[in-house]
Amino acid sequence: MDNAGWHAHRRAEKESQYYAAHGSHYGPVEQVGPIEESFIGGFYGHRPPTSPSSSIPPPIPPKDGMPYSPRTEYPPPTDGMPVPSIQQDTALPGHLRPPVPHQQPMNQPAFPSHAQPSIPTEQLTHLTAVERSKILKVARMEPHLQFMCGPLLKFDTIDSQHTWLGAALIVTADAGSMYEPHPRLSYEWDPDKLTPSTIRERSNGSRTGYPPSVQSSSSNPRNGNGHLSFDLGPHPADPHSTVLPGSPISTSASISTMADMPGPNAKREDSYGQDIWVYAGSGGTFTFWRFMIKVPLCDHEIEITYRINNGQAMNFYVPGRTQNMRWAAHSCNGFSSGINPDDFRGPGFQTGYDPLWVDLLSHHAETPFHALVGGGDQLYCDSLTREPELQGWVSKMKPEERKQFPLTEEIKTCVDRFFFNHYCQSFRRGAFARANSSIPMVNMLDDHDLVCFFDSIDGFGSYPDDMQQAPVFRHIGSRGYFFFLLFQCFINPDVDGLSDAPGKHVYQSLIFGEVGPYIRLPSHSFLVNMGPQTALLMLDCRAERRKDRICSPIEYDKVFQRIRTLPPTVEHLVVMLGVPIAYPRMVFLESTLESKFNPLVALGRNGSFGLSGFVNKFNADAELLDDLNDHWTARAHKQERNWLIEQMQKIAVAQRLRISFLSGDVHCAAVGVMKSLKASKKDADIPIGIDHRYMLNIVTSAIVNTPPPGGVLTMVNSLATKTHKTLHHADTDECMMPLFAKDTDGSSRRQNNGNLSFSLQVEREKGNGATLAYPALTPPPGWARA
Repeated sequence: MDNAGWHAHRRAEKESQYYAAHGSHYGPVEQVGPIEESFIGGFYGHRPPTSPSSSIPPPIPPKDGMPYSPRTEYPPPTDGMPVPSIQQDTALPGHLRPPVPHQQPMNQPAFPSHAQPSIPTEQLTHLTAVERSKILKVARMEPHLQFMCGPLLKFDTIDSQHTWLGAALIVTADAGSMYEPHPRLSYEWDPDKLTPSTIRERSNGSRTGYPPSVQSSSSNPRNGNGHLSFDLGPHPADPHSTVLPGSPISTSASISTMADMPGPNAKREDSYGQDIWVYAGSGGTFTFWRFMIKVPLCDHEIEITYRINNGQAMNFYVPGRTQNMRWAAHSCNGFSSGINPDDFRGPGFQTGYDPLWVDLLSHHAETPFHALVGGGDQLYCDSLTREPELQGWVSKMKPEERKQFPLTEEIKTCVDRFFFNHYCQSFRRGAFARANSSIPMVNMLDDHDLVCFFDSIDGFGSYPDDMQQAPVFRHIGSRGYFFFLLFQCFINPDVDGLSDAPGKHVYQSLIFGEVGPYIRLPSHSFLVNMGPQTALLMLDCRAERRKDRICSPIEYDKVFQRIRTLPPTVEHLVVMLGVPIAYPRMVFLESTLESKFNPLVALGRNGSFGLSGFVNKFNADAELLDDLNDHWTARAHKQERNWLIEQMQKIAVAQRLRISFLSGDVHCAAVGVMKSLKASKKDADIPIGIDHRYMLNIVTSAIVNTPPPGGVLTMVNSLATKTHKTLHHADTDECMMPLFAKDTDGSSRRQNNGNLSFSLQVEREKGNGATLAYPALTPPPGWARA
């Protein structure tokens, strides 16, 4: 400690562990092991998170004035160590037998908003070994499968025959799994059974076509601080629970009910897995299994129960035939480098990733979502630069050296290893794992899904061509896109092909564009039927992106052609764009950072005055410039943006569609508005209902990541009031909606006129997982079809 260079020596010794030599074998920074069967479907055992002040997580607080259900505290599980889970078994002592879920009053929600009944561990010690084994019985798949990730659910579309189309995906370790016969997904439903949300909807006499907006119910109990609190109860695969086996642990508790009392019209289908890819790593080989699912819709919402190889029962919901889907959209599901997740971990949560996912699941438990729409950045890949084989590339200080760095087999191996491990870890973690196994996903990527290194490669595709063409850079982007298709869309282009002609691809919603300049695969957009009156366009804005272009003319043409095939019943088209299209401009900041005469950029490139962090270390441009270049409102994209908006206006008139945009990326909830320009300030606005130019851009805040700094929010807020004349030539005005205010009469707006309701759920306090709803409505088109 007396040595003046002691700290520097220790730091150098630690950093040297990340460096690799050619031909050497180094362990990855992130590597996952198989999931114990009792963990499948969510709440994979976390190691207790640490914080600077304490290594012990805070105690779980009382829920809504009631004590939290007693739970056995097991030590953190390790790979290869089985942990018991609760399963249904009717042969229990009478005093321990749980109430039968189907005896619950039909006008009450089946998922309780209070603590679940449970068995104290002390009481378990008074039972016989046989009784204890029955209570703690673990679901076993037969034949056995060794899970690495999943099950994950995907929603494709609803076809013209009113059939729900989707898929499930699991990743299994070949060592320890039995594939004779191939893995089987069994799913069942009973068209005669009504879900609690359907019963409430019918009893309230609400319109069935448009679902109510998802808001906190005033009838739910609140805790002592006045916040709505909802105990989700344990997941069926949560190993840390001693909840009674028959407790209603799903949204409608029908998993056990359907198994015990199938109705005369109950249906069951089997889907056998297709092995769509095999990953070969140092730990063995791992197979990706895809199961296609088809469910004919009924006249009301139904619950689908599914199992893999007769293992743990899971469930999801599909809408009624005449019902528009309830769906939740999210973005930015991860933390940027330098952010401490524990800062967002409120009392009772295991990690900072969980609070808002638990809030979303609580809404899902009250009124189930039919789809989970990922608007981009479903995971963050910042830690890729810590992989040992990449240190030679990362350590190059000059951009030219990094551009010319060779792509070795070692780098190729480490990139695939990172994406495989990182996806498995991220998609099987905590509350997000419960969501993606119980709400079918519809995902589109953004830059963090591809690559983002310490926030220094932000906006893949928005760099100069020579940087994007660099061998290592391009390979990382290409493999990131491949793993996005694999894990988030359940697609392998080598297996599924590159044709979107009718009947040629497993997914009907898919639209192929042009082969990208850097990705080397065509863009993958999706036009999804979300119900009789609503459609969702997931526009791929990454695969074809260049610094001066976001989407190619070929992609636009094919997307517009597909939109023209929408049935005339569709009134709302929601267009998902990863980056907002109607958002406050920062042209002055973009111009300043691009200027060759900017003294801060010059000093940063020379490393003078400690300003090296002001420039991007990958191409020596000003930091933040890559992010600004990524925006639709950037100078390089402004013409394309304006053209796209005008095309959407033409489509709105021709097909009588109310068009809305949905975005994420900026970590700041907002609503942009485009509408017809008034001839003079004295003229009244055109009524929204008949204004085909009226379009909202709903911008979601991050479901996990940190919000922008206060100074940035202040700047954006001040820019929001600025008048933009960009589209005045097209008789279009732009502004930002004053979102965080109630109606003038203080009442909440109701949906009874065909409006499409968006509800931005804003966290009340950081890390506490309780949100407040801020609604925004867009009306149906009030003009005649052209």
